[in-house]
Parts: sequence; structure tokens; C-alpha cells
Amino acid sequence: MDALKKFFDRKMSDTKFKKAGSGKSLATGSQGGSGSHSRQQPNRGPQQRHPPTQDARKAGAAALARFETNTKKTDVNWSMQAIKAQARKEMEAEKKAQEQQQHDAQALAGPREVHLEAAPMLAVKGVLFHCPLIGPEVAPYDDIKKHIREFLYSQIEEDAAISACLIIHTCNKNKEKVGVCIDTLCKYIDNIVSNPSDEKFRKIRQSNKAYQERIHPIEGTREFLSAAGFAEEELSFNDTNAKFWVFKNRGSDDLSNLEQLRDALVSAEPLKPQLDHSLAVLLPAHAASHTDLPPEFFNLTLEELKKEHQERTTAFERSQMLMTKVMRERMEIKELRKYRFSLIRVRFPDGLILQSTFGVREKFEEVLTLVRENLVNDWRPFFLNLSGGGRINESEQTLYDLKLVPAVMFNFEWDPSIQDPNLDDSVYLKPETPMLLQDPEH
Repeated sequence: MDALKKFFDRKMSDTKFKKAGSGKSLATGSQGGSGSHSRQQPNRGPQQRHPPTQDARKAGAAALARFETNTKKTDVNWSMQAIKAQARKEMEAEKKAQEQQQHDAQALAGPREVHLEAAPMLAVKGVLFHCPLIGPEVAPYDDIKKHIREFLYSQIEEDAAISACLIIHTCNKNKEKVGVCIDTLCKYIDNIVSNPSDEKFRKIRQSNKAYQERIHPIEGTREFLSAAGFAEEELSFNDTNAKFWVFKNRGSDDLSNLEQLRDALVSAEPLKPQLDHSLAVLLPAHAASHTDLPPEFFNLTLEELKKEHQERTTAFERSQMLMTKVMRERMEIKELRKYRFSLIRVRFPDGLILQSTFGVREKFEEVLTLVRENLVNDWRPFFLNLSGGGRINESEQTLYDLKLVPAVMFNFEWDPSIQDPNLDDSVYLKPETPMLLQDPEH
């Protein structure tokens, strides 16, 4: 609906304006220069310019050459060079450590049992969310929900009707009851619009069973009725006083506004926290030392997960020799359903690792898009190869369907079919992306 669209457009514009910072008046000049600009200069006409002498040309060429030489020297990003050098150093140390581990493993006799708790898993501090409508703030899910609620109530004074519609859709958990409430409110409005002269349709008794069960428990309905033109009054009912909502407006314009509000209520969508991908850059040593996933990644609590794992391990050991391929696949699918999020890491040949959090129902194309947005040459084709071998080709499938949960490491590779001598294949990320480098101490 136009009213909802205008509301969102206006709030998004306000958010962008606040993020732009304080402005400066074009009418205010710099100190000492404003007076000269304010005085009107006499019209002296075009002045004739003389061509530079031969000596002046040589001096200018020499100055330009010095400027270009200095520019090339200052273009070196020493911070980037230091980061890359540290990454290469850590990669070499990691490679030596892996070779030593392989050597020690070969020296051990007999098979080794590896439990789920000992399997390598990736790390992130937590799962964060944001809502573009209320600003750039990133926080846990419950905090963003709280901020959304506060934001909607803060907008009632400015636009009570649209805010009330969004509160009804956003601030109530039981969606089935919200649907019944909306249907009932629309029925109230339709009765008034269809029978504008009938007084009985302009009154809603608050003690009525339908009102108590369908309207009263839903947050935002009082604000909606007030914005629609209803007012609370005490009227006589069955020889006693009872509270009513009474529709006061009677003009044709008020009825038209009532219809628009009904349409806005039906078409409104809840404001939901959006998963923040929490983009970060890691060095190899940091990635290797942080190996635990937070509880938010799981549908089960940590205690439930451990208990189920113990039970499953015991049952699996008893029936391992008797399990068919179909049974193993079913168990694998059941295992995947425990995860809500997936931690994706992309390792570049220079040692830097790009890390981000995704929902398991997001498509693999979202991962490719995020990587592409941070490449210095975002137009160049590239591949993400699984660290264990293989490549994902089904970009429209979800991470859950591709079994890329709860965490996965990719190796980045430029498409070798694109060869250009003018491109530096050793440069991957945009200069600003490594500024997201996480502190190894945290």
C-alpha cells in the first residue's frame, strides 16, 4: 500500500541522513576568505596569457616527474604488507605443524576413534542481527527485537495509523491469533463503511466475548482503534455502565481514511531482525586456535546436544554393522536439522581468511555474492573449492541442502581461464576489507 511504502521510504531516508554526519553551510566561507568572496569583483574582461618559456617547461616536467615518483612510493600500503607477511609466516608454521602431526599419526599403530567433541569446528563470538529501518546497530536477536518495538512506539505520534498496523504484526508472537484479530478489526470497519448511518456498528463493547478473546489480548489494537477514529466511553448497557469504543467521525473523507487503514492493516508485514553476516578477516593462527561454535548455532541446548550425542553414539556402535545406506542418510539428515546457522570461511592464497555467518536456509549464491563484494576485482570469475576437495556448482540450493553446516572452509581461486597480464593475481581483497582483521587475543 502507498501509505506503508511512503512510511518505509521516509524512515530509510532518515536513517541514511543520520549516518551521513553533520553538514556544512555553503554560505559560510573559510576564515579570512569569506570577505573576498562577498565583495563583487569588477569585470576586467579576459586576460591574455603568454606561453611558458623553454626553461619553465623543463622545470615543470622535472617537478611532475618528482611528483609521480613520490606518489608511487607513498602508494605502498605498509599495513597491508605487514598483514600479508604475518599471514604467510603463520601459514608456513601451520604447514610444518600439520606435517609433524601426520608424521606422528603414522607412527601410531592401530585405528584411532574420533568423537564429535574432538572434531574441528569453527568459531564466532555470537550470532548478531540488525534492522535497516532503525539504523546500523548490530546486536543479539532479542536486543534488536526490543529496539524494533521501541522504534515503532516512538513513531505513533508522527504516524499513529501505520505504526499501529506494524505493532500488531510485529509485537505479537501467536500469528494465528493475530490473523483472527485482523479479520475481526476489518469486520468492524466494513460494517461502518457499509452502514454509515447505523449507530450500532459504531460501538464496540469491550466486555463483549469476541472483543475479549480476539482483540484485547493483541498488542497494538488500542493504538489502532484510536488511530481509526474510535474513542473510549462509558455508556449504559443492561442497566449498568460499560466501556465502549465509539467511532466519532462521520464525514465521507473519514470513511475513506477508514478503508485505507483497513487495507494497510491487511497488507502490512512484521518487521523482523535480519541476520548480520558479521564479516571478519582472520589470520591462520587465529582461525586454528578458535574452534568452538556458540550455543546460538544449535536448535538444542548444549546439555540436550551432549545427551543426545551420547545416546546416539551408543546406539550407533551397536548397529553400525547392520545399518543400510538409507538408514545412514536418514541419520545424517537428522543431524543437520540441529543447526540454525553455518559459519563460512574462505581462505585466500595470501593466507588471509574471510569469515561470515549465514542462516542454513540461505542460498549458496549469498555466499558467492558476499565474497564478490569484497574482491578488489569484483568482475573477475572465481571458484570456491572445498578444503577437503570438490567444488559447489548448485548456487541456488541452500546451505542446508548442500550440507554446508555447521561450518565449512573454502579455498579461493581465480578462474584460470581469465588471463590478463595487466592484473595482479596476488591481490584479492579490497584495501578496506583487511581493516576488519580480528584481534588474535580475543
